[in-house]
Order: sequence, then structure tokens, then C-alpha cells
Amino acid sequence: MKKTNTAVSLSSVIVLSYILAASSFGFSPQPQKTATALDKIPVVICPGFGNDAIDYLNPLNRGEEYSFVNALTKRGFNPDLIQVLPLKRYEWIRVAGGLFDVNFYTMTCTPEGLGYGWYVKRLRQTIEELYQKAGGEQRCLVIAHSAGGWLARAALSDGSWNVEQINNNNAEKCGDKRAASRVLGLVTIGAIHRPPDKDFEATCVTRGALKYLNSAYPGAFLANEGISYVSVGGDAILGKKQQKASADDVEKVGSEQVNLVYKDRGEVSASSVAYTSYAAVSGIGKRTGDGVVPLEWALLEGSKTIVLDGVLHSINEAGTTLPTDRWYGSDDVVDSWLQEALKEAGIKVDGNKNEQQSKSNFFESLRKNLSL
Repeated sequence: MKKTNTAVSLSSVIVLSYILAASSFGFSPQPQKTATALDKIPVVICPGFGNDAIDYLNPLNRGEEYSFVNALTKRGFNPDLIQVLPLKRYEWIRVAGGLFDVNFYTMTCTPEGLGYGWYVKRLRQTIEELYQKAGGEQRCLVIAHSAGGWLARAALSDGSWNVEQINNNNAEKCGDKRAASRVLGLVTIGAIHRPPDKDFEATCVTRGALKYLNSAYPGAFLANEGISYVSVGGDAILGKKQQKASADDVEKVGSEQVNLVYKDRGEVSASSVAYTSYAAVSGIGKRTGDGVVPLEWALLEGSKTIVLDGVLHSINEAGTTLPTDRWYGSDDVVDSWLQEALKEAGIKVDGNKNEQQSKSNFFESLRKNLSL
């Protein structure tokens, strides 16, 4: 007797029957993510080196409608539960405090030292305060820009959470908690996750702090405790030494407007400015990246990595006051990484309804076509 293509093996029937039965009773063999309204999720934004909190609230005084916070609010986050790390631009002078640390001169600084310890401590306190403000039940999503990325990793460190929480003027220690009880996920945008290549370690601006971090708490260090890690990098400008932008250059050279500014200042072009920045970060300038951070350096080992073509480092073209709407936090760019970051953190929102619908259609198709 001729076999038909609709014949199904007994083992297949058993497996499919299990799947269908699981679906019918409202569960599946795979653990399901709990739906969470975005307006319930507290978000902490970590500013990058030289940035002020205002840069994420009213960038270059253009208006709040251009801000990263507004972009998140438009997508359903609660503005009352979005906290930019309180930080004034002039406070970055405190990094110079590292000069009074003997480790500064031996390239053995740590993130908790005089240079950056103040930022790390403040970030932990900010996360704790926002967690409590949100009701103490929903963990925070930390979005860290530029240097804020590696400093956020430093704040999570080994996962211990020895933070002073201020309640009614009384300091309470949270030392019996873990970072994973406070942080849902870490998303870094345009961050530096590696020190310069070995031959150029002496040029590291963190004076060994980043090397220490990668040695003590490498990559997605707390992923096994339930903290998701996503790193986002831009691929916009190719670093070239003394590269003049011309009509023949059509890729990764920066806008005509910014190249004119660089030319007038004697810096030649966006490519040559990027070359200098990439060299400072990695030791080699001839790389591609977001104009400030080389792409490879922005991607954290062990994390979910996202590469964005044409996306720049910050609210302004590097080293100028020219605003840009193609940086990581721009309204036009946020959607290219946010949904993936939420998915990685296990957050199921309305935007994922298509996934549920696809599953429903799959099961319905099986029911109609299988004769069990």
C-alpha cells in the first residue's frame, strides 16, 4: 500500500499531543515570560563621561521633546519612574582625585578608588532609592551610556548589595541583599568595555580600573543570577588619520555640516576626529565605531549584542555643539535596540503580541491538520 505524505510517526503524535494539550490548559513546555506594563518598570539612566543629567532631559537646551527620557516615556515608561543619575558636568573633575591615589601611577586603579568610586556609590544609591520608590517589588532596568556602561558594571560588581538606603534620615544597610534583587537588566549604549590592546595599556584613561573590572567581574558576570546584559554599539564613522572628507566618500565619514566645522578648526574631518578618539580608547585609530568608541569595544562579552549602522555616540557630533538625531537615545533610534533589550530582560509588553499570535496560529494549524 502506498504511503502518503500525511503519515505521522507514533513518537511525533505523542510529542505534538503533549504540546497541544499544554497549550489547551494555558501552559507550554517552555517557561513563559510574565507580562509587565512598561509604566511599572523603574529605569535608571547612567550618564557618560563629561555628561550632565540635563543631557538626557533637555539635550543642548533644544527642548524636552528631543530627550532620551521623552523617547522612553513615549514608549510607555512612567516618567516618574525614570531617574537619570543626579550628576552635574563639573563633578567629573572628581576623576582627577585619582591623582592622589598611588595606584594611578602604577596603572592599578580600581573602580571603587578615588577617581570613580563616587560615581559607583551614587549609582548604587540611586538604584536602591528608585527601587523603593517603585514599591520594592519591580526590579530596575539600568540603561548606561558611554563610560556609564563600565561604571554600571562596577556598581553591580560581585553581586553584593551593601548600599546605604536613606529612610526618614536614618541610614539602613542593605548588605543582606543581592544586586539581582534590585536590577532586572543592564543595557549599555556606546560604552567602553575593554581597556586598550596590550601594547597600548599605558594609554588607558581609567588608569587600570577597567582592566581590573574585566579581570574581577568579566563580561555578563551576574547573568546566572538573573540580570540580563545587552550591549549596543554604533557603526557610523571609520577612523582615518588626516582623512579629508570628499564627494567620493559616501560611507562612514560624517555629515557635510560637521566636516565643515572640523575643517575650520583644523581637525580635518569626522574620520580624523574618530581616529584620534578610537586610538585613545583602543590603542588603534583605524577602526569603525560611533565616532567616539570603536564598535568592538562597545560590545560586552557574554551579552546580547546589537550593532546599529549609522548611529553616533551622543547628543552632539563629537567635540562640537551640533545636535544630532541619530544617537542611541534619539527618538528615531531607540526602537532599533529597546525591544530587543526588553525581550532579553524577559519583559513581555504589548509590542510582543505578534509573538503570541504566531504561537496561537501555529497550534490552531496543528489542530486542523493532524488526525490524532
